[in-house]
Amino acid sequence: MPGGGRSGKDWLRSICCYCGTGCGVLAQARDGVVTKVKGDPDHPVNKGRLCAKGALLPAIFESDDRLLRPAIRASKGGALAPASWEGAIERVAEGIRSAVERYGPHSVMFYGSGQLPTEDYYLFGKLAKGFVGTNNQDTNSRLCMASTVAAYNLAFGTDSPPASYADIEQANTFLILGANIEACHPILFDRIKARKRRGDDVKVIVVDPRRTRTAEIADLYLPVRPGTDVALLQSLLFEVRLAGGLDEAFIAERTSGWGEVEASLAGWSAGRAADITGLAAQEIVDAARMIASNGPMLTLWTMGASQSTSGVDKNLALINLSLATGNIGRPGAGPFSLTGQPNAMGGREAGGLAPTLPGHRLVANPEDRAEVEAAWGLPPGSITSRPGVTGSEMVEALERGEVKVVWVVATNPVASLPNSERVRAAFAKAELVVVQDAYHPTETSELADVLLPAAQWSERAGTMTNSERRIGLLEQIGEAPGEALPDWQIISRVAAALGYAEAFSYGDVEEIFNEYRELTQGRDLDITGVSYELLRASSKGVQWPLPEGGREHPRLFADTPFATPDGRARFHVPAHRAPDDALTERYPLSLVTGRVKDQWHTMTRTGNVPKLNKSEVEPVVEIHPVDARPLGVRTGRPLRVSSRRGSFQARARVDRAVRPGTVWAPFHWGALRHVGGPVNAATNEAFDPRSKQPELKFAAVRVEPL
Repeated sequence: MPGGGRSGKDWLRSICCYCGTGCGVLAQARDGVVTKVKGDPDHPVNKGRLCAKGALLPAIFESDDRLLRPAIRASKGGALAPASWEGAIERVAEGIRSAVERYGPHSVMFYGSGQLPTEDYYLFGKLAKGFVGTNNQDTNSRLCMASTVAAYNLAFGTDSPPASYADIEQANTFLILGANIEACHPILFDRIKARKRRGDDVKVIVVDPRRTRTAEIADLYLPVRPGTDVALLQSLLFEVRLAGGLDEAFIAERTSGWGEVEASLAGWSAGRAADITGLAAQEIVDAARMIASNGPMLTLWTMGASQSTSGVDKNLALINLSLATGNIGRPGAGPFSLTGQPNAMGGREAGGLAPTLPGHRLVANPEDRAEVEAAWGLPPGSITSRPGVTGSEMVEALERGEVKVVWVVATNPVASLPNSERVRAAFAKAELVVVQDAYHPTETSELADVLLPAAQWSERAGTMTNSERRIGLLEQIGEAPGEALPDWQIISRVAAALGYAEAFSYGDVEEIFNEYRELTQGRDLDITGVSYELLRASSKGVQWPLPEGGREHPRLFADTPFATPDGRARFHVPAHRAPDDALTERYPLSLVTGRVKDQWHTMTRTGNVPKLNKSEVEPVVEIHPVDARPLGVRTGRPLRVSSRRGSFQARARVDRAVRPGTVWAPFHWGALRHVGGPVNAATNEAFDPRSKQPELKFAAVRVEPL
């Protein structure tokens, strides 16, 4: 069968292409198309279970909006017309070549996705940073993981989540902050529920301004005021200390900087924090006593902690709480950020973020640059130290005319970035917009000058890394339709057209993995002991690090030092700051965005699955009765939600689940799928100065009934 796909009764292994849980999947194909999917009973993550999105994966191949052949727009404002691969590749290469000659290499931007396999991430960065000569390569993981990456590096000296899913079954205390795990990581939520059923002493604390189904299993639910997480976490640490919950020996032997953090706790009593967070002081005290006395604590968080102008501080405050109580490197314990995309971790490993290079290296480090240059056969100085434009800065760079060419792969930034109308206008200013996707139209592909059809999940092979550092192999099971190609082949063709054919000549995707693997040797994520052969032989994947001749490390920092110069984890004093968008009489409510269980990102895939569309047929605005009553708002009534940037319309859902003063809306529906416009028309593009992650979780808005 062309392309390596298989048909018939063979059940082949893969990994689900949705969230970062990394569930094992078995799939069958017929006539080159996946027709059956089931959970892999031998995979340790899900043990045969799948959520609805994973179970309905075959339906994504039945949509009529697959991008089947290349297309080119002859001129700005003109119509897209079918083109040959040779013509499309040459158009992309000429656009990059021309921009570099006229404006320099930093006029080109590469923007990828946490849905790309690690090999594609690696190749995209090799072309951008090594050969085009720009660090303007970033990923939509900037929107979800950047603050965690920064905090892990600051605290541990490395971007290494220390815990594993196996710790769920050994934890006695769960602190879940800013994470609706029931909707976003359903299989992990099932494991937490099962753990709670088995242990009478298991306690769950959920911190969220909205009472989600995750909060339904909480022994203590804290409906915190949006934007006040650092105040709460500082107070929790203050009260944990009072309750005798500090691990003095761990602090003395394994950490540095505790003195400064301890001094910063002065005045952070539960009473003071209550005024800021909107919680009762006794609730904070009760939570602190649980943490202090109830045994090993697993701390879980997602976007609620990270999508903020103080996201790094929130992450550091969460890590401080684990360090101070000795909840790291031990069974059932650890500060554990759950990734939102299937390969957000793989992108971090392969150098997919603007400041990074493969193997957790940094473009700012001359030794790191020299090592990568040598591996890629480049002359010294080929990789620039100039900071790259991040995804959050891309819009301003386009507006200023600094970025002339933008190449988008496997993502939809016009819908997913905040202040979406500004994003659309900025993309329209580019001289060349290249969109490489499996689907068309999307809000971004509508603006493309060149469309490149890509193979998607199961139509090509590759590896991905889930939230617990588990590398899994995605076998090719079906065939890409039409003229679609794997992303790595498209990248290699563009590289060859730019004159770099020798450095991008690969027989298959495994060769790319092997090249990348060697760049991890001796690094904190060393995977020199990992091969496609090993991954094919294993039903469970491999958790890094796994050096050649070494062993896996499901739990980090148990018997190894931290990756800091002195081997100690570092405490950092977190700053409590108000969100960027101020509440006023004109904009009195806080808009918080989130996900619904049966949709995914901007619905490019899931929006085409009829069964998934039945649970939520359109976006809603959840509003508390206290806020709805003066406005005359009733459930089902259309509303306009307006911020300083823009507005969207959706129907109201009057519900006590959301705290007073706050409204909640799901971000999935973009302009193409909802006549009321995208929720991200109103969200805030301000970002954390250290992580460059936008404040998607807070916007000051007003609500008007229509």
